[in-house]
Amino acid sequence: MKFPLQDKVVLITGASGGIGAACARALHAAGATVVLTDVSQQAVDALAASMGTDRVMAMALDVTDRAGADAVVAAAVRRFGGLDMVFANAGIACDPPATIARINEQTFEHIIEVDLLGVWRTVRACLPQIMARKGHVLVTASFYAYINGVLNAPYAMSKAGVEMFARALRAELAGTGATAGVLYPGWVSTPIAKVAFGGHPIATRLVGMVFPWPLNKAISPEAVAQRVVDGVQRRAARITVPSRWVPLSYLRGFINAASDRKLDGDTRIHALIRQVEQEVAPPR
Repeated sequence: MKFPLQDKVVLITGASGGIGAACARALHAAGATVVLTDVSQQAVDALAASMGTDRVMAMALDVTDRAGADAVVAAAVRRFGGLDMVFANAGIACDPPATIARINEQTFEHIIEVDLLGVWRTVRACLPQIMARKGHVLVTASFYAYINGVLNAPYAMSKAGVEMFARALRAELAGTGATAGVLYPGWVSTPIAKVAFGGHPIATRLVGMVFPWPLNKAISPEAVAQRVVDGVQRRAARITVPSRWVPLSYLRGFINAASDRKLDGDTRIHALIRQVEQEVAPPR
């Protein structure tokens, strides 16, 4: 079945910037009613104001708060009569990058709370409505779901977990009329990727060494949004953008082994990792 966006009610987490904001605008332009959520009420209010008051609601939400997610869903249902889709997009990453040995424990666990458990809590709160209305779930993973997460381990762990979560959910929903899919963005020009593109000199060097052109080229959030609108309306199981990442996803078993060997054996990379490690105070 197709999933035309006209008159659909879509809840978006992490809506105030980057991929979230671009997708909110694109989904709204395609006819959807959007429920914009992020940790800052001021930020989602500003986005809503830029889109006009028609078919828009803005509410603050910390995705680690299960009761908060329930409250947002209830408010959306009261105002719009139901909920047809959730786009679980909120995410954070290591900034600055850090090794597993040196990363602050609270930082490590908070990233997983937001990026993995936040997706679970968001989707679980929305799922009764989605199932009743034969709707759609979209979660934001990343190419980090299947490449080595060096210096960004909790983010990569979470994205791999999010991928499996949505794949399992799609299989469990099969035959019900509801569906689920995974968004796999490559490098996107957003604040979360800034560390790899000049925001941290060593991380930027590593990206240049590990990812050959054009894989080290960032795209715009608007390019992601265009693909999201198309993929959602097809109820696609996978939305990979840009498409140059598709072969790596399909061949991940071979490519992962080769990339891990490179990381194991390249002494230049070892030296850069040690430099990053030395920037962070050892745990006490």
